Parts: sequence; C-alpha cells; structure tokens
Amino acid sequence: MTAQSAPAMRPFMPVYGPRPPTALERRWPGPSRPADAVALGATGMAGLVAAASVPLDRPGVGWAVAGLAGAAALTALSLRGWAHPATHPTANGRGPAVPPVVEAGTIRPLWTVATVLLLSVGTVRAAGWLFVLCLLTAAVTASLAVTAGRSLPAVAVTSVAVPVAALRGLPWVARGTAILARRQRGGPSARTAATIGVSVLLLLVFGGLFASADAAFAELAGRVTPEFSAATLARWVYVFAFATLGLLGGAYLLAAPPRLTGLERPAKTRLHRLEWTLPLVALNAIFLAFVAVQLTVLFGGAGHVLRTAGLTYAEYARRGFWQLLVVTALTLGVLALAARWAPRDTKRDRLLVRVLLGGLAALCLVIVVSALFRMHTYEEAYGFTRLRVLVSACELWLGSVLVMVLAAGVRLRAGWLPQAAIGSGVAALIGLAILNPDHFIADRNVARYQDTGRIDLAYLSGLSADAVPALDRLPATLRSCALGDVARDLAEDHDWRGWNIGADRARHALDGQSAASLTWSPECGSQRIHW
Repeated sequence: MTAQSAPAMRPFMPVYGPRPPTALERRWPGPSRPADAVALGATGMAGLVAAASVPLDRPGVGWAVAGLAGAAALTALSLRGWAHPATHPTANGRGPAVPPVVEAGTIRPLWTVATVLLLSVGTVRAAGWLFVLCLLTAAVTASLAVTAGRSLPAVAVTSVAVPVAALRGLPWVARGTAILARRQRGGPSARTAATIGVSVLLLLVFGGLFASADAAFAELAGRVTPEFSAATLARWVYVFAFATLGLLGGAYLLAAPPRLTGLERPAKTRLHRLEWTLPLVALNAIFLAFVAVQLTVLFGGAGHVLRTAGLTYAEYARRGFWQLLVVTALTLGVLALAARWAPRDTKRDRLLVRVLLGGLAALCLVIVVSALFRMHTYEEAYGFTRLRVLVSACELWLGSVLVMVLAAGVRLRAGWLPQAAIGSGVAALIGLAILNPDHFIADRNVARYQDTGRIDLAYLSGLSADAVPALDRLPATLRSCALGDVARDLAEDHDWRGWNIGADRARHALDGQSAASLTWSPECGSQRIHW
C-alpha cells in the first residue's frame, strides 16, 4: 500500500458517553421537572409565616402557627398532584426510572396531624425540656408524613429523609427559580412588587394613626409588631431559611419519593437453626432466673434480697433501675435482629420463633414491671423529678412496644410494627404533655412536704411556669423562695409568639405580685434531692 492510498491517521479522541447514575440516583431518580411556581410560592409563604411567628428561645403559640402553615403548604402540594415518577428519566436522561413504593404526591395525614400536635405542645405547656423532646420527635414524624416505609430499615431511612432531600433538592429549586425569573422578566413582577409596597405603606400609615388615637389599640399593635433590630432581622433570616429549606425538602420528597423496595424485602440470608436458637435459649434462661428473683421482691420477699445485697430498699431500687432500662432497650434490639434473620420455612422453625422470641418478650415485660416498681419505690422515698418522670414514661413506652411484639408474633407478621412503635412513642410524649409533668412534680412534692415536712425548694424553684399553681399552695416564706425565678421570667416582656396557656395560668396565680417581692430567704435552705 502506497503512501497515497493509505488512510489518513487521526489523533485518538476519547468518546464520552452519558454519566452512569450512582446507586443513590438509581434508588432516588429525582423529579423530572424543576420546581414550579406553586411549590416555590407555597413553601416560601410558609417560611415567611414561620419567620414571623417562631420564638427560638421558648415554647409558644408561634410554633403551632408555623406547623399549621407548613402542613397546609405540603398538603396543598400533595392535593394538586405530581407527575408519576415512573415516567421520570434516570439521572443520565435515558429510560424510565424504577417507580417507588407509592405514587408521588401523597402525604400521610396521621403523621401530619402528629407533627402539628407535637408542635402545639408549646401552646399548652411552658416546660422547655418537654417541648424540645416534642420538637425532635416532630422532625421524625414530619419525614414520615412525606415518605413511605414499613420495614425497620425503610423507616430508619425515611425518618431522616427530609434533611437529605433538602440538600439534594437545591439544584431542583435553583433550576425552577431561574426558569421563573426568566418568565417574569418584563412581566407582572414589577406590578406585584408595587402592590405589596402600597399595602405595607397603607398598613403603616393607618396603623400609626389608630395607635395614636387609642391606647388599647396601641398596646395590641405593640404586642403584635416586632421590634426591628439587627438581632430580629438575623432571627427572621435564619428561621425563614431553615423552615423553607425543610419544606422544600418535603416538597422534593412528594415530587419524587425514593424507591424503598429493596429495604422492604426480608433478609436474603437466614441463619441456621442452631446459630440463632442457642443464643436465644441461653438468653431466655438468664432472663428466667432474674425474673424468678424479681418475683420474690414484688410479692413480699424483699427482705431476703436486701439482706443478701446489703443495701437499703431505696438504694436497691435506685441501683437497679438504670440497668433494667438498658436491658429492656437491648432486648428490643435482639428481638428485631432475631426476627429478621431467623428462618421461618418450616412449621418447626415458626414454632421456635414464636416460643423463643415470645418468651423473651414476655420475660422482658416482667422486667419492665420490676423497673417501674423500683422507680415507684424510689420516688416515694425521695420525691419526684423531671428525670424520674421521663424515664418512667420511657419504660412504659418500651413495655407497650413489647406488647406489640407479642401481638406481631401470633401471625409472624410485623410489617406494621416499626411505624406503630414510633406512633406509640408519639402518643406517650403527648400523654406526658397532658400529664403536665412540671405541675405533677410540684404537686407531689408539695403533698410530700405537707406529710413529712421535707422539700427541696432549690430544685422546685427551677421548674417552669407550669408548676406555679401547685407551688402557690406553700406557706408564704417557702412560696416566695419557690416562685422567685419563675416570676422574674414571666415579668420579662414577651410578644404573642411566646404566649402559652401554662404561662398565662401562672400569671393569674401570681395575681400581679411583683417579682421583686419574691426573694430567696435563708429559711428556705433544704436538703437537695440527689439521684
């Protein structure tokens, strides 16, 4: 072949194809279209409501207002519908994505109601520690409201899906915002801005005139209108960004929920019979021995146990409660793992699962009763505190989960159990709010003082405004010591966002008494309650 007939040589040019999707993109392809004006507008409006209403430093009605606004926004997006994700392209733009478990755009009303109820606890109770627990639980229930998942792995993933969706949805929001800005260029956006400006101007002018004309209206306007400062502006920006980002994460999940079919399937690998029966038989045996000892304590044999242990009864109760609480929690983990990995192919396997797991759950229930009995004994000896009430409620919740485990073992079907366990936890927390724990603690300690003459005013003075009606029954000197800190907090100027029923009742109980008149007296020195 001559040089003239030889083909021309070209330099090597690599051919780049579309980027293959990652494992996350295959499970969670994302929406097929950018965020539209309705999604951006609904979440933005709810974010504005949250920025104007949420008090970051205390519980209050503002949290419930923000929760209702967020629930309304996501419910509206859910009702308007989204394109079915089966038609969504994968990340490389080719081919349909695998559809998720449920159709996009659905919202779960029970979890939505639970979220709003948890945020509304701040409207009723003034105890900050209780509201923090409700707020953290509301974050989980909000994720479950916009996702689907029944198995334990799926529920564990979906309970934290909103923060991940919020970050993953930023490009989705950015594309939608850019498209909306191009459409509005030269359109009615200027007229809309002018309309908003005129509305604000009218409110300022006429509001100022009415405020100067009537003192009562001026006071109302002063409570509703926030004080403009750098700190207030920073709080508005922070709350708006945080709330809007979370709501956009919920909207992203409604538009394209992740595919959870792989997490819903049972474990592929099962243990051999000896590999799981031997550990459970040994565990049942040691549980049975411990329960036998506990029954002697519960039914009058405490003297023998205490002589053997060399402790007082209160020390025996205090020493064992925490260990039994950990045992209960660990047992639930063992039951979950054994139920997932134990084989159920034959009738003998299913019988072993029912006997060993059911027996372990039943024995653990006796341990729950023993732990609660120890806590009751200790509370009768030393009084009630927040920690003691909280861990007792936690132990009761764990006991309810064990009862549900026994119910699931009847038919060996536990698909409903993970969400039911979380639901029972939400119910326990709302029940604790109904109990009004700070008032309950104060009431029981005041009753104990009337019987024994012993009281820890240093601890009780740190309770929230919920405890004021109970502490108001103390003698004058002790009452002054117990209510001083709460009265000073109530005397601070708070706007409508931090209003709640507990603080309002406390103000009525104080009946206008000034905080300066409620001072600590040397006569209030008392023995502190130690755990």
